[in-house]
Amino acid sequence: MGGLDMSFVQEWASSIREMPLIYHYAFVFIISMIPLIEQRGSIPLGIALFGMNPFMAFLVSFLGSLIPCPIILLCFNAVYKWMCKYDFFKPFCDFLDRRVRKNSPKIEKYKEIGLITFVGIPLPTTGVWTGSLIAAVLGLKFGKSVFCVTLGALISAIVITVLVVTVGWLM
Repeated sequence: MGGLDMSFVQEWASSIREMPLIYHYAFVFIISMIPLIEQRGSIPLGIALFGMNPFMAFLVSFLGSLIPCPIILLCFNAVYKWMCKYDFFKPFCDFLDRRVRKNSPKIEKYKEIGLITFVGIPLPTTGVWTGSLIAAVLGLKFGKSVFCVTLGALISAIVITVLVVTVGWLM
């Protein structure tokens, strides 16, 4: 059978489970900061792979996912303007432009509620990273943006944790 050798995956997962608990928390914390993965990947990983207490997986993922928010809000526009000056970054800037512009009208119309809802729905391309990018591009106030993204991330983390605990993961 082609593809991934499952015995390797099982061996790798087993070796990770045997690591000290602090490594589990660190791994889940770091995974929750990665764009597109965020809490959608880190919470199930913490519960299913590491056997973490669901509340601890929720808490570590929630806190980790918030780390990029203030950085994005404070730095994105300046970095983006600099990147757009260079042809090398043009494909990335175009991609980002399309992503942000696609979701901006919903948030512009409903402002804070739109941002909370957008971040709070745990679907691909929603979340802390995209919500923070949109807030930065739209020029929403820093304090309100952090609050809305935090509230949305809290909602998302609760939804994901409840789904993983009740429905399961990788059934």
